[in-house]
Amino acid sequence: MRRSVLNVAIGALLLATTPAIGFGQQAAGAEQPQVTFKAGVEAVTVSAAVRDTRGRVVQGLQKADFQIFDAGSPVKISDFYVGESPISLAILLDISGSMAVGGNMERAREAVNLATMNLRDSSDEASLFTFDSKLVQVEDFTKDLGRIRRVSLKGNPWGQTSLYDAIGQAARSVGERASKHRALLVITDGVDTGSRLTPPQVSAIASEIDVPVYLLTVVNPADHPGGEFAVLENEGKRTETATLADLARWTGGDMRIASIPAHTVAALQDLFTELRHQYLITFEPGTRPGWHPLEVRMRKKNLVVHARSGYTSGPSQSPVGSSR
Repeated sequence: MRRSVLNVAIGALLLATTPAIGFGQQAAGAEQPQVTFKAGVEAVTVSAAVRDTRGRVVQGLQKADFQIFDAGSPVKISDFYVGESPISLAILLDISGSMAVGGNMERAREAVNLATMNLRDSSDEASLFTFDSKLVQVEDFTKDLGRIRRVSLKGNPWGQTSLYDAIGQAARSVGERASKHRALLVITDGVDTGSRLTPPQVSAIASEIDVPVYLLTVVNPADHPGGEFAVLENEGKRTETATLADLARWTGGDMRIASIPAHTVAALQDLFTELRHQYLITFEPGTRPGWHPLEVRMRKKNLVVHARSGYTSGPSQSPVGSSR
């Protein structure tokens, strides 16, 4: 990950004088996680982010540069959009008990504020969720980003971590937004201790509504894989990180690990560059009911594309059971 100099005093971003949110308060009307989908779709739209071999976001591509394969068969692209447009971003903050370890809660609070600073006032919109064993919507989607910046995130982390359940529910809220560029940013230590849903099930939910999930995993420098201050890794920790990376990839998103402020700054700058230059590709769905594996390819072999892994056509009971 690129390292850049932190140009802002992050501590000043946290406004201790603002009212504190209620950690652990459940959002009104919050439902238990269920894996359900629409009966059918008339068109499938895929958000695709493209990078070169050096990891840089590639702009200016055309429809002819892309190929779509539905369950292994090529399909015709019926519509193609390229260009900047406002972003709809849901920020999902982990406030569970595991976040109290090693200063991770403070790293996460800083990341929330830095994320809002990368959004454009009066153009982009954002919402803020927190979760432990329950999901809480702290702020609904708003273009008045000051409302989110003024929220105090002070409080003591506690409770189990229903990470995958929270991602699945929050992704649905983003899927209801009309913006062309939309995403879910999850800020967590990556530990799940209480979810009913599995990573493939969450991926299927986000893929169905074309919401890329970006995971910013905050860790202590000693736990940062490959980091300057890393100690011998725990096998279980590597497994958790790989699982989260798979979830992000299946939805067309990405995962980054941050243990120092420069990591967070670089990761969020890169995320918003990618979001603002996504390509939107539309095609007609297949007639076979059920889960359709989806692959987006680039004709230029030196380019890498990130897009969701599939969609559901017609009534389907359990696309989430499919392996990726």
